[in-house]
Amino acid sequence: MDKKLWAKIKKAAIDSIKNPGKNQKKLPKEESPIYPEIYLFRHGETFDNRNRVFSGWRDSKLTPTGIKQAEMLAEKLKGKNIDLCFVSSLSRSQDTAKIALKYHKDVKYIQDDRIIERNYGDLMGMSKEKLMKDNEDLAIKYRRSYDFPPPKGESLKMVEKRVFPFCDELVDRVRRNNVNVALSVHGNSMRAIRRYFEKLSIEEALTVENPLAQEYAEYVVKSKHFEVNKTPAKTDPD
Repeated sequence: MDKKLWAKIKKAAIDSIKNPGKNQKKLPKEESPIYPEIYLFRHGETFDNRNRVFSGWRDSKLTPTGIKQAEMLAEKLKGKNIDLCFVSSLSRSQDTAKIALKYHKDVKYIQDDRIIERNYGDLMGMSKEKLMKDNEDLAIKYRRSYDFPPPKGESLKMVEKRVFPFCDELVDRVRRNNVNVALSVHGNSMRAIRRYFEKLSIEEALTVENPLAQEYAEYVVKSKHFEVNKTPAKTDPD
């Protein structure tokens, strides 16, 4: 892989351990008085986030900070019209959604595990910091490579294979029923969803950091279909 790209991915991986969910760039917000909209946000801080542990499909609960982050998000979404909210089966997704949408009494919640966090396989429950100390390059490959899954786990490419069809169906549903939808998701499923709607390159998806609750991305669903940037990229070191 190009040395500059590897350095960028390495920096993103290290920064995310130091400050989980710290977002350097504002999330995109499109608005329309005519077309329906999708509101995308990540769950609040969990105990695994706080302890720098690979969470994946573990059901790690929100910390008091995570609850406060969801409360901040609730204030920002207060004036929005939201009809449906998709969540995963993990409590951090569901609890964040219930807090963030507390002012929306008529929201229908739908569970769909195509938007669940990436399966970290044998890494689940392990310390990210310890793995970085033991084998930094391998840790970064597991965490930030596109098609290099951890043992018995998923790569980002594998996550996209379930997330992209979900997004196709979502866009069709939003357009057909003219409904506004919220998505309460996870760090890596949010990468895939953002790549779908924002047409991010693979490199951009690997290095972006999504905030823990507090903020949201907003997309307008127009009549024209979205196209994902599927430009091939070699992201694993030789």
